[in-house]
Amino acid sequence: MKTILVTGAAGFIGSHLTERLLRDGNRVIGLDAFDDYYPPPVKEKNIESARSYSTFRLVRGDIRSRGDLEAAFGDEDVGAVIHLAARAGVRPSIADPELYVSVNLDGTTRLLETARRHGVQRFVFGSSSSVYGNNRKVPFAEDDPVDYPISPYAATKRGGELIAHTYHHLFGMNVACLRFFTVFGPRQRPDLAIHKFARLMMEGARIEQFGDGSSSRDYTYVDDIVEGVVRACDRVRGFRIWNLGGSTPLPLKELVRKIASGLGVDARVERLPSQPGDVERTWADISRARHDLGWSPQTPFDTGLKRFIEWFVSNRQGGSLG
Repeated sequence: MKTILVTGAAGFIGSHLTERLLRDGNRVIGLDAFDDYYPPPVKEKNIESARSYSTFRLVRGDIRSRGDLEAAFGDEDVGAVIHLAARAGVRPSIADPELYVSVNLDGTTRLLETARRHGVQRFVFGSSSSVYGNNRKVPFAEDDPVDYPISPYAATKRGGELIAHTYHHLFGMNVACLRFFTVFGPRQRPDLAIHKFARLMMEGARIEQFGDGSSSRDYTYVDDIVEGVVRACDRVRGFRIWNLGGSTPLPLKELVRKIASGLGVDARVERLPSQPGDVERTWADISRARHDLGWSPQTPFDTGLKRFIEWFVSNRQGGSLG
């Protein structure tokens, strides 16, 4: 039985990943701050299933705290760290860049250093497609230049990749940096577009559409992301960056139409100017992940959206969406 530390274990991706690792027979230490970025009771519900396993230990703590990190590692032989904890969101990072640097850079560095002291050999860092900025070349490949982030959030994710590479170079730690492309599915954060739009549509409220609706995102279903994370954790040797994306971009106006159709409602759209920090499009070149990991997305967007809507309607009726 392997022991794996997952940071951000009660979050959207983290809770799905934790359940998968437990089902696979691993011991999991879940570290989460349960901060107020969105209602902590939502995260408590996310982690309910994992807490039924005797092989799961939950630690409530902050990755910036040496004491909390030591409490998480304890005296266990941690074979791998999967680091998903982060302050998320492009627009909020513009409003409070210092907080994003503190959590996403200071916290990541402190976690890497603690992992090094505990002899961890494998480290998986949850990065983001936002590091590509407004890359003109599509699809985005891992070797494309990423020197021009357009939000503090993107800059901190690129910074996390760089400090992780330093730990590989200096200490021989095996490091995988995974650039996630717009993850969606059940438990999606309430601030993300699909969840936010669904809630507003059901309330009969207007949706704020920034730009003309032609901007597009490469939506990736959460189970496919989890599969990619597991494969990367198992197979990483040296330092490697992999894109994990659906590889089929969807325009914003088409996303709105599909959500409204799935919910059986009409969408009321208010068009607003494009926002600073927003990229025009994302699109993943997944040839490296396909070659190295044998990974490719298995869930078509419409299938994933149907699963999200079923979860959303069920939990909205039960009053557990926060």
